[in-house]
Amino acid sequence: MKAARPLLTHSLAVSLAASLALTSALAFAQQAPSSPATSASAPAPEVWNYKTKKLSRNEVDKLLGQPKKLLVIDVRRPDELVKYGSLGVYLNVQYKDLADALDYIPKDRTIITVSNRAHRAATAGDLLSSKGFKVAGALGSEDYREAGGTIVKIAVPPPRPAAASAPATAAAPAASR
Repeated sequence: MKAARPLLTHSLAVSLAASLALTSALAFAQQAPSSPATSASAPAPEVWNYKTKKLSRNEVDKLLGQPKKLLVIDVRRPDELVKYGSLGVYLNVQYKDLADALDYIPKDRTIITVSNRAHRAATAGDLLSSKGFKVAGALGSEDYREAGGTIVKIAVPPPRPAAASAPATAAAPAASR
């Protein structure tokens, strides 16, 4: 019976420890909901898994002050450029076409890549950096606009009137009778 006593004590200790753990967990769970407004109203921190730096408005404005040393590459689709606008001067190379356009991008300039919220721009910046280009960072045009930066919207020209179906010929004027 002496052997049974320590086993009982050990079993009691394990049971007590489990009970304390459960009590602590329940107490914690009851305290956690007491401040749901704080966790719900605070925005989740942005996840940034890129080597390319995300540029602030001030950093971009400083770089824009030296235009002869800078190249802005906007990697968005044309419909996004129309909808959101971009910086005043940029080269538009969609991200999907960037790898094929590397031979046409000058290596003697510092590059800012642009997209809506900078994630595609950062991916483009990582690609460009890996190919030897000097990338200052990525810019989200919407972030830049929200921070007070100037974004220019592109005005889409109106469609041209449809040409007549018959080819125009220079006919001699009809003789009047």
